[in-house]
Amino acid sequence: MDRRNFIKVVSVGSLAIATSPIIKAADSGILPEELPETNIKDAIAIPRTKNSMPGRYPGKVALCKRMDSVVQGEIVESVAYDMLAASMLSLTGRRKLSRAWREFVSPKDIIGLKVNPIGGKLLSTSHAVVKSIIRQLEESGISRSNIIIWDRREEELHDAGFNSDNYPGIKILGTEYCDENGSFYGSDGKLLSEGRIDRNWYFYADVEEKYDAYTIPYMVNEGKYSYYSKICTQEVTKIINVPILKNAGSAITCCMKNLGFGVITNTARLHKQFWHHTSAYVCAFPPVRDKVVLNIADALKGCFDGGPGANPQFICEYNSILVGSDPVAVDRVGHDIVINKRIQEGIQSKDRENSTTFLELARDLKLGVSDIEKIEIINVK
Repeated sequence: MDRRNFIKVVSVGSLAIATSPIIKAADSGILPEELPETNIKDAIAIPRTKNSMPGRYPGKVALCKRMDSVVQGEIVESVAYDMLAASMLSLTGRRKLSRAWREFVSPKDIIGLKVNPIGGKLLSTSHAVVKSIIRQLEESGISRSNIIIWDRREEELHDAGFNSDNYPGIKILGTEYCDENGSFYGSDGKLLSEGRIDRNWYFYADVEEKYDAYTIPYMVNEGKYSYYSKICTQEVTKIINVPILKNAGSAITCCMKNLGFGVITNTARLHKQFWHHTSAYVCAFPPVRDKVVLNIADALKGCFDGGPGANPQFICEYNSILVGSDPVAVDRVGHDIVINKRIQEGIQSKDRENSTTFLELARDLKLGVSDIEKIEIINVK
């Protein structure tokens, strides 16, 4: 893999250009002729828990759309707060907001907010949505000290504004990180990130790729194993998934992709024709399957082409928030939003074959509902 495979992300605040080692997860519509061997059977064999996907409300999605949520290109936090509150009440049927939240988390939980910062300040999970979640958690009796904002790369979190200045009292963590001098390596010559991966939990696939010296700190390891982050396996007891709604070729990246490629190492080898399977399979293992209790898809601003990177000409305002315990159902509803926009823009004339393969794979793993006809969409007022 060389630097031509990396996405260049423009930071709106500083107009700086940062290079991010992430291969573009575009859906070519082509699936592998022969599926590589994996350890998915190991995941299936582990007993499920009461919190396992699809959670408390399988096949149910609260969709709130307000045209005043984005004004002159800026997301209005107070509106985002109201949209989230209304969605939580509609999803659960509760009259009191704190009771709605307490269906999913308790003051004893360590809660990880799994965001997506790869678009930098231009197009990442919005601070308006994240701050609204934190505020409502606090109002429901959850201490800030019990909340962690996390993703794979600490550097990207900081570039997108997820830092102690914007989130005082909240831990900001990335699996892959460097020290204060910008070095990824410790005095022993080992990657610092080695200390944040859990070699007891892994996704095996008979696919591998060699990385150069520039790339390896962002992958942590080579070979046929992808290890789960300790943030996921050890640090948090519950996960709230907070993706942003984007396209990936003629498919989408949202809940499943944010988890599937956000909680493990050594992911570059899993793109191209195998990303549909990775998005589903990685979520079938207990550190994800049994801990992700809620999905809050930030669709206030998203993109309809050029995703999952952030290309200004393709950023649009969907003016929506989607909430559900079922990540597959949320993604299926989000899929139609993106595809309809792509059709409207003339990028494609209809939905393409295999674009929802990852959702159908997830359905077969009992992670959620993928058939749009079987999903209850609650249009939140």
